[in-house]
Amino acid sequence: MRRHHAAASQRTGPGRPRTVHSIRVLVVRLARENPAWGYRRIHGELALPGIRVAASTVWEILKDTGINPAPERGTTTWADFLRSQADAVLACDFIATVTLTGQRQYVLAVIEHTTRRIRTLGATPHPTAAWVTQAARNLAMDLDDADSKAAFLIRDRDAKFPALFDQVLADADIRTILTAVRTPRTNAVMERWVRTCRHELLNRTLIWNQRHLLHALREFEQHYNEHRPHQALQQAAPLREAPEPITDPDRIAHLDIHRHDRLGGTLHAYRHAA
Repeated sequence: MRRHHAAASQRTGPGRPRTVHSIRVLVVRLARENPAWGYRRIHGELALPGIRVAASTVWEILKDTGINPAPERGTTTWADFLRSQADAVLACDFIATVTLTGQRQYVLAVIEHTTRRIRTLGATPHPTAAWVTQAARNLAMDLDDADSKAAFLIRDRDAKFPALFDQVLADADIRTILTAVRTPRTNAVMERWVRTCRHELLNRTLIWNQRHLLHALREFEQHYNEHRPHQALQQAAPLREAPEPITDPDRIAHLDIHRHDRLGGTLHAYRHAA
């Protein structure tokens, strides 16, 4: 017992011993990596690898660092939830566009939070309850074929989503989470894709009709999933790993990069010549 306490503290003079620096650093690290843990929970965690300090010492370290030693329980934030459950989170939304004939089309798309893979479920001028429900069935089957681990789907409170939409997903063990009213940031990953789709496709393409829209969406989906680099994925794509960097000086000095066009040049992809 005395040996343990000697390892955990050092005397620098008269008075109470001072906790060694490495333990202070570890206490602060545990608190920052686990915001819901109080000083007693951290004290218990330290005991597992044999680090023996008093609970009051953990309290003092946290207090000195400006960290609440006894945080409120159950205060997990939305960001904490998304980070901890990213592998299991999907998000969906409708995006509206207008064809050259003046017809409004509604596109339903779903994105995976971790991989950023996008699935365009379809487009229709009339998103009826039957159409939206069938889109949910198609999504559930596609996820099952892909052996997806999805457990949550984030969506807004748009009236175009019928109760059956949520029920179909529930039958596939996917829980629907509704965002708060007028809080687009709670569905930020999906909103970011909507902005990308508008900026890189819809705002640069004259859509003739529904058939043309579906073709353009399929091309953009393939481009987005298989080629377009993503900063959140360290420049990989949802269905493509980041390539190994070129280290051969001769190859770098003689690059032969060709451009491949999609949709008549609306989308560009650059690759090494075959």
